[in-house]
Amino acid sequence: MPRGKFTNHKGRSRRFTNPEELEEERKREEQKKKWRQQQGVSSSEESDDEATGDKKISEESGSESDEESSDEDKKAKGVSNLIEIENPNRVQKKTKKVAALNAADLESKPQLSRREREEIEKQKAQAHYQKLHAEGKTEQARADLARLAIIKQQREEAKKRREVEQKEKENAAKEKTAQVKKALGKK
Repeated sequence: MPRGKFTNHKGRSRRFTNPEELEEERKREEQKKKWRQQQGVSSSEESDDEATGDKKISEESGSESDEESSDEDKKAKGVSNLIEIENPNRVQKKTKKVAALNAADLESKPQLSRREREEIEKQKAQAHYQKLHAEGKTEQARADLARLAIIKQQREEAKKRREVEQKEKENAAKEKTAQVKKALGKK
């Protein structure tokens, strides 16, 4: 098992760089940079730094001629300055005018994916079916209405039966009370 609090997935302990080591490394880099400047040797990093510095200065001045000259002064990497190659497969971004862009966007309908189109069609079909169902024009609606008619008829018959039974009970109760009164001799 690895020792220590911090371990990575490979089982080794982590190693953190000390701030003193970082400071020493920065000082060494500065010394190397000073030595190069004294010797007159320019590295690719320094030329990039100078090119970005030239760009910043030209942007601040705001003149277009300075920007064009700073682009020309940059060092090209590799053989790109010797051979001019145009890639036919490279897609170049074309600038569009805002007026043309807005008019084209308003005229064209948004392109929907297949799934989105199917979802919209499904919703329209469902709404159409619900409308027909409410009007009673679908097979299911007809079956439901027939079932409801049967249930209404059954309920009416049950209601009539209960009323008849209720009347019979009332008549039986009246007869019984009449018999009891007659037997007691009360009229």
